[in-house]
Amino acid sequence: MAGRSQKGLNMAWLSESIGHDSRAVNSRNGVICWPALPPGGHGNGGWPWVQGLPPVLYNSSREGEVLSIIFVFLDGVGLGPPGEGNPFSDGGMPALSRLLGGPLVSGREVDEPGLLLRPLDACLGVPGLPQSASGQVALFTGVNAAGLLGRHLPAYPNRPLIELIEERCILKSAGEMQLRATFANAYTPFYFEWVAKGLIRHSATTLCVLAAGLPFRSLDDLERGEAVFWDITHQQLATRYRRPVNVPLIEPEVAGKRLARLGGIHDLVLFESFLPDLFGHRPDPSGVGRTLEILDRFLISLLAAVEDETTVLVTSDHGNLEDLTVRTHTRNPVPLLVVGPEAEAFRHVDAITGVTPAILSALEP
Repeated sequence: MAGRSQKGLNMAWLSESIGHDSRAVNSRNGVICWPALPPGGHGNGGWPWVQGLPPVLYNSSREGEVLSIIFVFLDGVGLGPPGEGNPFSDGGMPALSRLLGGPLVSGREVDEPGLLLRPLDACLGVPGLPQSASGQVALFTGVNAAGLLGRHLPAYPNRPLIELIEERCILKSAGEMQLRATFANAYTPFYFEWVAKGLIRHSATTLCVLAAGLPFRSLDDLERGEAVFWDITHQQLATRYRRPVNVPLIEPEVAGKRLARLGGIHDLVLFESFLPDLFGHRPDPSGVGRTLEILDRFLISLLAAVEDETTVLVTSDHGNLEDLTVRTHTRNPVPLLVVGPEAEAFRHVDAITGVTPAILSALEP
């Protein structure tokens, strides 16, 4: 049973790696509370968004519980060299940088108990710039989609890739394994109107939901806190679609907690945000900065809120946002960040095609 370890794993390293002061730790019932960051840290010098959302300790008293994985797919995030033009290298995600011991840039790798960061090949031996359709299909099926087509395919999957998704995508495979799988993203009602009119086509993630026969989450689910929108805060929902939407804006921490709750009642949760790719293609400095802040706060609050048997995995399909000197995708590797008890199960993964097989192996009953 590959990767299916029931062994207790102490999470104290998580607080330590973000600058924790042992004198500030409040340990109660196996829980470590987050300390304050030093003055000048993210969020007015402290952790206002994670207080009350402590990371728990993995301990052997919880042996035998079923593990779960939250798969966070961030479209358009690569590992680029530090320096001017790479917004990840200049403190744009301070909380995540504390966790990793430095910024999310090429050359930084972490391999510790419960924490893994390694680069993944997104080019897959195919010339040209990696693209969304073939990259996402490779990520969600474990098959080299670009190699299958002989080229990188942008935007939406074509018929051969749709058939590949229908045959072996991660959500369908999880269902066949009798796992409780779900797609966390909420859909607007007009999304399906536009598809019916031929104005847009289904993305790889939506095709995965259809292939698995899973229900789509709606704006009603979003209002109840049972879904997450792709932009995390609902800002794009309020301004991008030119339709009246009565859904209030939320802080990134709220979205992180909501995603964590879904992980508590499912074996596998998939969430997609294409916010990084959106601003990578139109590199407005204020928009890029805000995007990194949202992602930083969202991810750290998610890690703080998940149950102790949940592993959080974050990766991408191709590079983009890490190089603001161009408005195209890049050939940079993408990060694989895994936090939780199953991190070790992903140490061998070196390409985006290895992510889905490793997830399914880790979750195998």
